[in-house]
Amino acid sequence: MHYENNWESLNSRPVPDWFADAKFGIFIHWGLYSVPAYTEKGQYAEWYMQQIRDKNSEARKFHDRVYAPGTQYEDFVSGFKAELFDADEWAQLFEKSGAKYINLVSKHHDGFCLFKSDYAWNWNSVDVGPHRDFCRELKTALEKTDVKFGVYHSVYEWFHPLFLKDPEEYAVKHFIPMLKELITKYEPWTLFTDGEWDYPSSVWHSTEFLQWLYNESPVKDTIVPNDRWGKETRGRLGGNFTTEYGYIDNGRRIEDVELDRPFEECRGIGASFGLNRIEDVDEYLSSKELLETLCSLVSKGGNFLLNIGPAADGTIPVIMQERLLDMGKWLKVNGDAIYGTRIYTKEPQEGTYYTKKGDKVYAITNAYPFGSLTLDKVNYSADIKARLLAHDAPIAVENDNGKAKLVFPPINPDEMKCGWLYAFELDGVK
Repeated sequence: MHYENNWESLNSRPVPDWFADAKFGIFIHWGLYSVPAYTEKGQYAEWYMQQIRDKNSEARKFHDRVYAPGTQYEDFVSGFKAELFDADEWAQLFEKSGAKYINLVSKHHDGFCLFKSDYAWNWNSVDVGPHRDFCRELKTALEKTDVKFGVYHSVYEWFHPLFLKDPEEYAVKHFIPMLKELITKYEPWTLFTDGEWDYPSSVWHSTEFLQWLYNESPVKDTIVPNDRWGKETRGRLGGNFTTEYGYIDNGRRIEDVELDRPFEECRGIGASFGLNRIEDVDEYLSSKELLETLCSLVSKGGNFLLNIGPAADGTIPVIMQERLLDMGKWLKVNGDAIYGTRIYTKEPQEGTYYTKKGDKVYAITNAYPFGSLTLDKVNYSADIKARLLAHDAPIAVENDNGKAKLVFPPINPDEMKCGWLYAFELDGVK
């Protein structure tokens, strides 16, 4: 298939099946903003460079109080040492979490790259600071696991002189060449663009790039780009559709669009993507809340891209590690109800999420249903056989006014392989 330089042609490319099967990925916001690792609660810490330009902002007040007079954002290069970064340790953690892919922020809106780029001389982690190519190190480590390497890459750069002069010239001479360089050197499985919202896709030359990506790039058959290619494209054009803390843009949710492809929700464990050191436990979702989010998204045909914000020294905060490991413990037991599944019903049942895979249907409950549970979306059939993935106890299936009712024997909670949410596999659903 040859794709043309127009949205009608490009939008006809199907999202590769591996992405719809993967369901769970990890977002990694890590860069110079990880040095101050601060913003007002509820804000994004990775926007620190922009926030300190406002003299009345909490970030600016913090900056003036903590750092020496005259300290610029660029000076944080010396503090971004990554002295404890170990790509293999990260990769092993991600594999244990049950994630099937990651998106590393290769460049955020500050323009600083975590890879060697001919288009960011002296403004990348190889030329300055730690003198390491983190994209290469993490990609190499992940190749020892079943977790796929992907990247986030900002379209615009807040203070790039060419962008400030002429955004289209910036796109042609800087953004597109750098993005092609990134794709060619690192061959990522995903490409999460962002920062496109001020201009239409024509200014960014997005269709021109995507035509190259789909026809000529070394990952033309496997890569999954997203829908952030111009102010008119989110939830309409591009690869997989994206939501962020539940929203596409301007108050639109995924339920508001005609969904003909997988979508992906991204969010942090807390309110920020980059590490915000003043967030406390009340700002962080619990393991159960994260699992409920995953199951809800998957039941609607979506993926969950869960963000972590490592520290400037290259360590991942322990509470983030714990959340990822809890996700992995649950997925190790209940992964059949998640990976490779598709939508079973678009009509929700409170407290129960449905998925399907082949001839099997899965019902996932957010509390253990002592006694019995009627599945409102499953018609009763004498052929239905039910199995609880976390326990071998026999589950009876009865007719409840034409709906399947699962009846449970007493089960010792300590004998459950996993808690939080409970997945039931159903065979024989008509």
